[in-house]
Amino acid sequence: MQSAGGGWGNGLLGVIIFSGSLPATRVAVGGFSALFLTSARAVIAALIGLAVLGLLRQVRPQRGDLVSLAIVSIGVVVGFPLLTALALQHITSAHSIVFIGLLPLSTAIFAVLRGGERPKPMFWLFAILGSATVAGFALSNDGTASLTGDLLMVAAIVLCGLGYAEGAALSRRLGGWQVISWALLLALPLMLPVALLTWPPTWSGVGAPAWIGLAYVSIFSMFVGFIFWYRGLASGGIARVGQLQQLQPFFGLALAGFLLHEPVAWSMIAATALVVVCVFFARRYA
Repeated sequence: MQSAGGGWGNGLLGVIIFSGSLPATRVAVGGFSALFLTSARAVIAALIGLAVLGLLRQVRPQRGDLVSLAIVSIGVVVGFPLLTALALQHITSAHSIVFIGLLPLSTAIFAVLRGGERPKPMFWLFAILGSATVAGFALSNDGTASLTGDLLMVAAIVLCGLGYAEGAALSRRLGGWQVISWALLLALPLMLPVALLTWPPTWSGVGAPAWIGLAYVSIFSMFVGFIFWYRGLASGGIARVGQLQQLQPFFGLALAGFLLHEPVAWSMIAATALVVVCVFFARRYA
């Protein structure tokens, strides 16, 4: 078991990697359909996981672990990538990134339900205040809002929080990269046929940015990031280290603004700042 400091370090690396996921997805859906992108990234990451598991000769998980691995697959392999890809057809990545402010609360709730953690009452006060800030931003008319896109993002955050908490609890026994690898393999029989059925009829219209986006979400968002993230959650505490995601909107907004040249409204920055303040205090009482 790593120290708490190691948990924070691994968690921070995971957050930095995940910060590029939504901008990369936004670019990728410009060349691929949401279903193909979701399935293709899962298939590519599953093949990487299979190779690593084989090279390191990892023992198969026990039968009792299959339910937890299925929950991880539904949450972070299928649910979050698909719902965010669909949402990004209606909203900008800058707008969607602010919803990441809900992830610490979602992860903390499932840390209680699935991970057995018990944060202090003050933790919930600040966590709910942060979530209310995000909800208020989503309901405001900032010129890029879409009810469909916002609802898809909320559903994605719920499933992602479940997948994070379940995977982190399982990582305490199996290890972080093993959990995401086995979860990807469990989803492979579903994702591979979907990828083949949604295979683009022609590749001529797919530009280099879309390919780069697909590569990023497949290698880093779907595999490498989870190695650090699950390790950090497992060793430092799910609810506590999960609060590091307060930094992800800042990183993501910067990427959306500088790389995609998307407008970053003052309301986005203000909402993100308020969320960060609330989650910072929530972390202190986790």
